[in-house]
Amino acid sequence: MDEILRLSRISKTFPGVRALEDISFDVKRGEVHCLCGENGAGKSTLIKVLSGAHKPDEGGEILFDGKPVSLTPRSALQLGIHTIYQEHIVFNDLSITENIFTGAEITRWGLQQRSKMREQAERVLRFLKSDLSPDLKMRDLTSGQQKVVEIAKAVLFNSNLVILDEPTASFSAREIDTVLEIVRTVRDNGIGVIYISHHLDEVFEIGDRATVLRDGRKVSVHPISGLARSTLIKDMVGRDPSTFYERERIRPGEVGLSVRNVTGNGVKDVSFDLRRGEILGFAGMVGSGRSELMEVLFGSAPIVHGDILIDGEKVHHSSPKAAIRNKMCFITEDRQNTGLFLTKSIGENVAVANMVNTRNFIARPGEDEAVGEKYIERLNIKAPNARTRAVNLSGGTSRRWCWASGSTPGARFSSSTNRPTASMSAPSRKSTRSWSIC
Repeated sequence: MDEILRLSRISKTFPGVRALEDISFDVKRGEVHCLCGENGAGKSTLIKVLSGAHKPDEGGEILFDGKPVSLTPRSALQLGIHTIYQEHIVFNDLSITENIFTGAEITRWGLQQRSKMREQAERVLRFLKSDLSPDLKMRDLTSGQQKVVEIAKAVLFNSNLVILDEPTASFSAREIDTVLEIVRTVRDNGIGVIYISHHLDEVFEIGDRATVLRDGRKVSVHPISGLARSTLIKDMVGRDPSTFYERERIRPGEVGLSVRNVTGNGVKDVSFDLRRGEILGFAGMVGSGRSELMEVLFGSAPIVHGDILIDGEKVHHSSPKAAIRNKMCFITEDRQNTGLFLTKSIGENVAVANMVNTRNFIARPGEDEAVGEKYIERLNIKAPNARTRAVNLSGGTSRRWCWASGSTPGARFSSSTNRPTASMSAPSRKSTRSWSIC
């Protein structure tokens, strides 16, 4: 296979954080090259370098088709490097055809050629073995179907290299199978694919090679054929998988949280008990109501019927503020939109979540920073200090200190004010959190 991309000695430094160090990496045409590593390993930073979103430090070199290049978002697209991120980048109120051709409309004499665009959209969907109609609105598609549309856009515009960052996160088994089949189709047509996933089953199912990153450094590169799962895991975490956990039996305590016949926000007649010292998991397909139930419990969605009891006493979570005061926190699934102030520091993010439990009306940056430092140490957050801004942390690292700040599914960020429209929960300086919803 011909080599389409080669990176040599690529490094990337953010303020106080060495995200990548001397990374060498290559991709061949018609190959799925999997990029593996724990949260914070540097995977997302590397693909942002390839997409032109981040400029690497001096001293490295990027070759595309054997020629040195300096990548920007525009030049990467011109070369045929198309990145599909974990979060969907779509226009919900537009059709599949309109989403595929946004920014690249086919025109004649200043008028859009809608029929021609629809025809090409339908052709690429059929090429990818999808039965989606080009006229469907994006908001009517499942998460997996929206990902298919994003891949279709990459294929239609003659991509040479497609980068997929956690494409199947939160997908159902059927949606995962669909996406993997499409990745095979893309690969079999001579397009290089960089595939990032925490699901090792996917890596072994579609990968040709796997490169492992750890703490911003390249650890190893393996052909998938003949690779042992234990070897890949050991390279990712730095120790033998058999040493991960010491299992011990824990006897749960008394029932602390009781939910009785709760209905609302799309869930109906749900009951369960949660004991102190117990982890209770909720399983189900995408759209089954798991997140919707948690929003009801946390007060960010109204409860229509049923009761929530804490230590046997009925509580009314009419808002997240009420839930926070009952020592409950919510770790939202969407850290970018509802979990964090990306332009604020770790200390500020942790402190702002506890505002409903304080009567102080004067900001105390020194105290906020001290609280942030405590949780950096306690949760092993990879950051130089509590002044580090959220935007400079990896996805896995920011998820880890969402545990420190907690967050409300109703909290939204404004580009002008950067203030949430709902409260957020965090561990109080004087007390510990009793209930966490993840």
